[in-house]
Amino acid sequence: MASLTLPRSGYALPGTSLHFKTGSWRVQKPLHHHRNAPCHAACPAGEDAQAYLAQMDEGHPEAAWKILAGVNPLPAVTGRVCHHPCETACNRSHYDEAVAIHHVERFLGDEAIRHGWRYPVSRPKRSAPQAAVVGAGPAGLSAAYHLIRLGYQAILFDQLPEAGGILRTALPAYRLPRDILDAEIERLLGTGVHFHPQHKLGRDMSLDELRADYAAVFLAPGNQQSREWSIDGAVQRDLHVGLDLLQEWVAVGTVPHIRSAAIVGGGNTAVDLSRILKRAGVTDVHVVTHQALPGVEAAHDAAMSAIPREITQAIEEGVIFHPYRGIRRLILRGEKVVGIELVHMKKLSRENGESRTVAFEGTETVLHVDQVIPAIGQEIDPAGMESLLRQQPFLTVDAWGQIAGQSNVFGGGDARQHSTGTVSGAIGDGRRAAIAIDNLFRAQDAPASGGETPLPFDRINLHYYERAPRQTAGALPVDARKGCEEIEQGLSANQVSQEARRCFSCGNCLACDNCWTLCPDEAVLKTQELARDGSHYIFDYDYCKGCGLCAQECPCGFIVMEEEL
Repeated sequence: MASLTLPRSGYALPGTSLHFKTGSWRVQKPLHHHRNAPCHAACPAGEDAQAYLAQMDEGHPEAAWKILAGVNPLPAVTGRVCHHPCETACNRSHYDEAVAIHHVERFLGDEAIRHGWRYPVSRPKRSAPQAAVVGAGPAGLSAAYHLIRLGYQAILFDQLPEAGGILRTALPAYRLPRDILDAEIERLLGTGVHFHPQHKLGRDMSLDELRADYAAVFLAPGNQQSREWSIDGAVQRDLHVGLDLLQEWVAVGTVPHIRSAAIVGGGNTAVDLSRILKRAGVTDVHVVTHQALPGVEAAHDAAMSAIPREITQAIEEGVIFHPYRGIRRLILRGEKVVGIELVHMKKLSRENGESRTVAFEGTETVLHVDQVIPAIGQEIDPAGMESLLRQQPFLTVDAWGQIAGQSNVFGGGDARQHSTGTVSGAIGDGRRAAIAIDNLFRAQDAPASGGETPLPFDRINLHYYERAPRQTAGALPVDARKGCEEIEQGLSANQVSQEARRCFSCGNCLACDNCWTLCPDEAVLKTQELARDGSHYIFDYDYCKGCGLCAQECPCGFIVMEEEL
């Protein structure tokens, strides 16, 4: 072992302290125990941010991107539009500020496009089994990509002439520039995906045909139909639906002439629509929602589902929000709206643990608008999937996307039950479904879901971390936000490196040498190779007395003490 490992000092002569193996005194022993970082556990796509931040900290951006792209093939997209729950979960937020993970993700995605870095994928063999993917939105693109990574042929169908789904049809360019979207999708399809545009399920192909022609089918059609809306059966004559208006703006850059509008809803569609109406010259734009504005005092399940930074920017641009409000009645002149009566709403808990939203009598107010636009969500188009839906508005799937009662049909994205309704969640659905299809082809059971809880904040030894401010990106000033120019700017390479250095490396070895240098018995040895993941540190249990100093002084909770058996 002496030629392979390095102690802190020279070797003793025979008959000295090495003769006395003090490990026999031990009642507990140190172990290396990898734990998921909270950011990893919180990411709907499954990204391990700690892993790629470590590569960035060492100055290896392409290696960092390959780790990221091994899970998420669209980081330049998600780095812009994701709600980044990873940052909400980040342990660093309890110390000073969360690491700006989404800015690092965006930087790596943009760098990959700029430098033409190749995805960590090999083209599948022509003899490889084929799987059909219906829907080229984020879930379908992710599933096709991961099927290619696993060695299968992915045949991707979509009813539109271009891939992208809702990313292309409903996200304004000021949030997601089209050149970025086009470049990332083109690169993804270039990994070997066979894309067939303008193929609609139920019109150009049937589910039975897909099941007969392909070994597995993944359905990710998204939600294309707006939900019906009225106030006690009353509907204005010239009703416009939120998603339709948003898609019209994205496609042609115009919306119908509106002087003042109230948008009903608390999601991203409602907020995006409010901002494009301001760009279209609508003087008064209001958003009416039962939910609260995001903030410290708003519980997670009570806050608007829209991304908080988008809400903040909408307020900066002149949108007026009416939280905890519902519409009691439409004020009509003939069949045309001239106003709405608002009422204060409150969510109350029932004895059985459920909650309901109720109106408070006597809190009514009138808001004068000439257009009410519902943006209350969409439903799945059942065409071609009637046998699977069974009159339900969603696909019922397990944790790996397998549709109930189907051996080789899977589903994900917005069309599935309990969907997150996010791009990152859809990407995660596609990845898990590809893994499940791989298990199907190999006749293996799906991996167990769940796992160990992520490393908590109290396991971080803060004595080894200095406070450092979070790097912030610039944004277009409010008076310049008139068209489709991207509002949020990215971080520079130097800023990204500084953010990577702020990572606590929760539950993962920092290669800091603390255990090696501080062990009073020199019972921690280190191999001559550079230690990166803890595997190059070795506990010499012949001499370890189990004092626990190494675990106490480990900055990132990677060493634990276990009772000696």
